[in-house]
Formats: sequence, C-alpha cells, structure tokens
Amino acid sequence: MYGKAIKTHKIAPGKATLIAVLDRYLKKIPEGSVLAVTSKIVSICEGRVVSPFPKGRGPRAVRDFKIELIKKHAQWYLDPKKNPYNITLTITNNLLVPTAGIDESNSAGYYVLWPRDAQKTANEVREHFVKKFGLRRFGVIITDSRTTPMRYGTTGFSIAHSGFVGLNNYIGKPDIFGRKMKVTKANMMDALGATAVLLMGEGNECTPLALMTDLPFVQFQKRNPTSAELRGLKISMKKDLYAPLLKSAPWKKGRKS
Repeated sequence: MYGKAIKTHKIAPGKATLIAVLDRYLKKIPEGSVLAVTSKIVSICEGRVVSPFPKGRGPRAVRDFKIELIKKHAQWYLDPKKNPYNITLTITNNLLVPTAGIDESNSAGYYVLWPRDAQKTANEVREHFVKKFGLRRFGVIITDSRTTPMRYGTTGFSIAHSGFVGLNNYIGKPDIFGRKMKVTKANMMDALGATAVLLMGEGNECTPLALMTDLPFVQFQKRNPTSAELRGLKISMKKDLYAPLLKSAPWKKGRKS
C-alpha cells in the first residue's frame, strides 16, 4: 500500500465547486486507487457553514447557540454537562460522534456542518474521475475524525464511500487452523479513512486530500454502492455489541430526521 497527502490552497466558502478543486490538484489518478476527501472541504464548497453568534454577545450566548445548532443536526444527543469536557456527544447519521460533526477548526471562524449528502458526493466524485481518466478500479471516501471510547486522541473514519466493497466478509471462511469464522467483517471504508486522515493530518497541514494506491485488500466495484449495501453497514442500537451502554445513556431526541 502507498499513500500520499495532497496539499491545496486554503479553500473558502463560495469560492469554488468541489469538482473544480479536485481537478486543479489531481492531474492523474493511477488504476486501483482510492481518493480520500475530507468532509470539511466538501461542506465548505457546498456553503455548509454557519457564522458564529453575532459579536458583542457573551460566551454563554455563543455556547447556547452552538448547542442549538447541534440539536438541529443530531438525531440524538446527550447533555454536555454529563462529560468532563462539556462536549455534546451525539448520534448523527447513525454514527456516534461529538457535536453532530460540526467543527470549528481550520474554518476561518465558521461552524462547518457535515456535507448535505456525503454519499451523493462520493458517488459523483467517483463517476467524474472514472469518466475523466477512463478508470475501471477506483474508489472514493469522504472522511472525518472522531474519538474512541477509553482512548485519548482522534482517528479518521469514513462517512461515505463509493467504488469498492465497504465490508470484507469473513463469515464462514476458515482461519489459519481451519476453524470457520462466525462474526468477523473487516470494515474497509473506516480502515481506509483512518489511514487517509493519518496521512492528511489534523492541524495546519492544508492537505485535505489523500490518494492511496496498491490496495490488494480492496474489492473494487464498477459502480456506486446499492441501498442494500449501505444499509448493511449499519447496526441498530439494540443489536449493537455496546447496546447495554448505549441504551442506558439518557439520550435526548434531536431535530434531524
């Protein structure tokens, strides 16, 4: 496997479309590659940014404004006072993430929301470069980062993917001693997301793109994922391994459907 982060200019809201940004920096894509695009530049190109509360208001008003913004975009949320960091933990798009994915870093003072439809964007980016470069094996992921329970630090993951199988299913296949595996499915989209975010960095690197090649473990598809495949990536809370923890939390209903 080989990966490379791609440096860009500072991308401001309303200044360029995502495809225009990608075309500017991707002059060639090797066959059998996966392109990672941070969710932040997708959102910025879409204008999915919100100005902070008007100046002159106190810090409490600013904090309350952000919490209301989080409630609007989360399916479920926990009172931020329930954790030591006063950060609102949410379930958004069936993912356990802080602040409904809303971020303030590297955003020129805006609150940056998650993309309007990350899956649609991943599909469109894949289709664009397949046509442009005549690719047969090419995938796209839209990435973000999050924390892991009982671990310090953030790691990357994918909020959307296209052009490859999201889960490599080992169920029914033998291990090295011939014992059939019963539950293992390797999450390709999040493994690639973690690798891509590691390459791109989390600070002022200004590298919101990464291109990964030589990926023998990736099963490429000449199409976008189907609705059934996307549903197969998700686990309901009551069927999750961590259901006893998740279900016992005092979740409050957000306003996102």
